[in-house]
Amino acid sequence: MPKRSGAIDSLPSAVLAHLRRLGEDLSIARKRRREPLKAWAQRIGVSEPTLMRMEKGDPSVSMGVYATALWLMGRSQALAELADPAQDLGALEDAVRAAKARSVRKRPSLYGAAAQPSPKDEEGGQP
Repeated sequence: MPKRSGAIDSLPSAVLAHLRRLGEDLSIARKRRREPLKAWAQRIGVSEPTLMRMEKGDPSVSMGVYATALWLMGRSQALAELADPAQDLGALEDAVRAAKARSVRKRPSLYGAAAQPSPKDEEGGQP
């Protein structure tokens, strides 16, 4: 039996709740289509026990299995939108803050700096 990932054991409770909800929703979708476990599992390419674990929201079931179930439902486009950078408001806010910070930094001005005498001027020589 494969070793269980430590990441699975340390999942936040909110993530586990969302996975359970996803599994329940996938189960409802299968039942609405009047697909028996065996047929749906074959279409996804997994065993019936794996399908049952997915429908319970088991985090050890691969994302590919969840993705294939969504595809069978006609909802695979939802996957492309999950981590869409345009929807990543936290990162967008950080980028705006960083841009503002860069524009506020004081930069030396070419016009405000005092003219420095050249070494020739100090020696009394001609420029």
